[in-house]
Amino acid sequence: MTPAMTTELWQLSATELAESIRTGQTCSVEVVEAHLRRIEAVNPSINAIVIVLGEQALEAAKAADQALAAGDDVPPFHGVPFTIKDNIDVAGTPTTQGLKALAAAYPSRDAPIVERMRAAGAIPIGRTNLPSGAIRWHCESELWGATINPWDQSRTAGASSAGEAAAIATGMSPLGLGSDGLGSLRHPAQCCGVAALKPTLGRVPHATTIEPEYAPIGVQLTGVNGPLARRVADLKSAFETIAATTWRDPWTVPAPLRGPEPRKPVRVSIVVDPAGQGTAEQVQEGVRRAATALEDAGYDVDEVEPPLITVAANTLLIMLSTPGIRRGWQEFMSPIAPADTRRFISAFFEAAGHPDVMTAEQSFMTRQAVLRAWGEFLEVHPLIVAPICTDPPFEAGTDLDDGRVAETIRIMRMALAVNALGLPAVALPVGIGNGLPQAVQVIGPQYREDLCLDAAAAIEARLGTITPIDPR
Repeated sequence: MTPAMTTELWQLSATELAESIRTGQTCSVEVVEAHLRRIEAVNPSINAIVIVLGEQALEAAKAADQALAAGDDVPPFHGVPFTIKDNIDVAGTPTTQGLKALAAAYPSRDAPIVERMRAAGAIPIGRTNLPSGAIRWHCESELWGATINPWDQSRTAGASSAGEAAAIATGMSPLGLGSDGLGSLRHPAQCCGVAALKPTLGRVPHATTIEPEYAPIGVQLTGVNGPLARRVADLKSAFETIAATTWRDPWTVPAPLRGPEPRKPVRVSIVVDPAGQGTAEQVQEGVRRAATALEDAGYDVDEVEPPLITVAANTLLIMLSTPGIRRGWQEFMSPIAPADTRRFISAFFEAAGHPDVMTAEQSFMTRQAVLRAWGEFLEVHPLIVAPICTDPPFEAGTDLDDGRVAETIRIMRMALAVNALGLPAVALPVGIGNGLPQAVQVIGPQYREDLCLDAAAAIEARLGTITPIDPR
């Protein structure tokens, strides 16, 4: 079958591919083959996909086409390929986290979000790169090497979900799954020009069968899994697929996917320079562009910022640098981590001030106080549009230079604040400035991903998308 389209199959969004398969314009085998050819052509130059599941994907695609031909009811992502970050379990492949010590760490079952994507008909086609241990704001692992930014090879592709973002930006995958503990979904989305959803804490389950299966409380409160794509509609469909409760993650909450209709017009807080600490003009321009788009869509836009941004970001540092976490790092992770990862963690703990037990305990109370203050702010302004990183992508490999970790904490302050508070945020591109993507994050109240996605869709409808691209 030949689809009645003028674009290549790898250029289509996940929902477009699903519709084309469902209506017989193409078939799953053709879609998977198109993406495998794209991977073969592009991946050697950017190193985004580290394990290609070609044979398995083609077998699954044949089964998908047979089911459709037999007249079976088909789920929303029937026959559509997707990729998965290499710290999320996929049965039959190792969950390496980019570490040589975990090169043979095979999980006994899929992560819950992978199970749900398979149940929705999606087909795993590859595992994507991440920094060793998913630690650093530059994607380079001892096992797989560095992922290259497809816009500019001299710049970072971003934090730990950068393999996903680069693969999606270049058309090797229409949809992916990643994680976000320090901005790791949203920062690569900014660097590579794609969209990502960081959900509310407890919305999307996380579970692994690879030791250690359990995490310290600071990590439990701040890290989440979520989808990446080129289109906001794909984020919405993926979110609706993977968001649900499971016994495997006790944090998951049975909250409705759509909340009460807000009072119209919805008021939006525009944050151009978080906490007045300096934001690059390229980034500010993107925020103002998003604000204009929302005004055009009927939103009520105010340039006012939520309280205690810096306090929230600093609280995250302490929550992730408690004496227990530092001891666990030294005893369990440091011995298997490469030198670059150890350097990053040392600088991160230094920036946090090596908090004692009382300071660490106080940080969780501070988190509660800040979350309450933001909750009050969000009662008036249910949405916040702000930078992700306040600088464009930095030079690749410079994230470990002297003083650079502390500086990156400063420029990532708005992203870190959102992690500290467990709030939802959609990252999306809003244009190109100086040859690099411009992006914003749309932040909302707890469990109001629907508001974030609606606003992001309104921005996208007016400003368009900027990928897929060929590596430059």
